[in-house]
Amino acid sequence: MEEVSEFDKMVSGQEYNCLDGELQSRWQARQQANAEMNRRGEVDNELLPHLDAKAVVKLPLYISYGQNLHVAPQVFINVNVTLQDNAPITIGRQTMIGPNVQCYTANHPLDAARRCQGWELAEAIHIGERVWIGGGAIILPGVTIGDEAVVAAGAVVTKDVPPKTVVGGNPARVIRHLEA
Repeated sequence: MEEVSEFDKMVSGQEYNCLDGELQSRWQARQQANAEMNRRGEVDNELLPHLDAKAVVKLPLYISYGQNLHVAPQVFINVNVTLQDNAPITIGRQTMIGPNVQCYTANHPLDAARRCQGWELAEAIHIGERVWIGGGAIILPGVTIGDEAVVAAGAVVTKDVPPKTVVGGNPARVIRHLEA
């Protein structure tokens, strides 16, 4: 039986060790490519292979790996967005992401000893179609945001957001439901 790499464990939602040498090396290479993309001011399709050609990304953009990021057509991603794609992040068509938005897929154990040993668990983030995420919002691991939802600027989203719902605050709470 072939041993599963820490990268494969990470992407599939299994517990993994972020201090693993191979994983660290892979991450470092992706960080260098990310820095080069931002320096050049031009989106790198090798770094972001699942970015639709009709999506608009304003740089700088900060990613962990890039290959776990899936961006549909007509998505707009504003400047200084962080997409920590240790697990997959999917962004549906016609979604708008404001400046300084942060999406984090990695989570750490509460037990300090395990945390210091490098154990993590990454959970996918799913952002539906025609969503608007306001500037400075933070989306935490495992969150799904339904179609046509609105996340207010500065919100910290810790739980799933139903479709056609406006959420805001820290932690984000439903502010209102949008008309059909």
